[in-house]
Amino acid sequence: MNPSTPAAIVDEYLRLLMIPDPAAASQFIAPGLRIRFTGGRAMQAPTECAAFNATRYQWVKKKVEATETVAGGTPEHTVVYSLGTLYGVWPDGTPFEGNRYVDRYVVQQGLITQMDVWNDSAEWLLVRAGLATL
Repeated sequence: MNPSTPAAIVDEYLRLLMIPDPAAASQFIAPGLRIRFTGGRAMQAPTECAAFNATRYQWVKKKVEATETVAGGTPEHTVVYSLGTLYGVWPDGTPFEGNRYVDRYVVQQGLITQMDVWNDSAEWLLVRAGLATL
């Protein structure tokens, strides 16, 4: 598939990551990709995100509910948001779903140059540990 819009690039990138096929997904990222993952963790490659997720979940996937392109984008700089929920299995084997996420992408000349990731997993883990309530 050859996506032609920044939103389609983000959607295809996420589709490939959820397979998971990080090698195929890498065709949509620019050299020097900057990632800020949950908790402000700096990363440089989708494989680092996958390695972090492997410590937090048995497995996790995204259910994309919306892909939104910020008005005024140009081929040189367009911001795209992906919103939805996470579902998967915690390390102890307990399934979960409905965990909100928001990802913000910067797409420049058809490649993702920046990715910011937020979700409710830390809150859910605090509740599971008895340290917070929802």
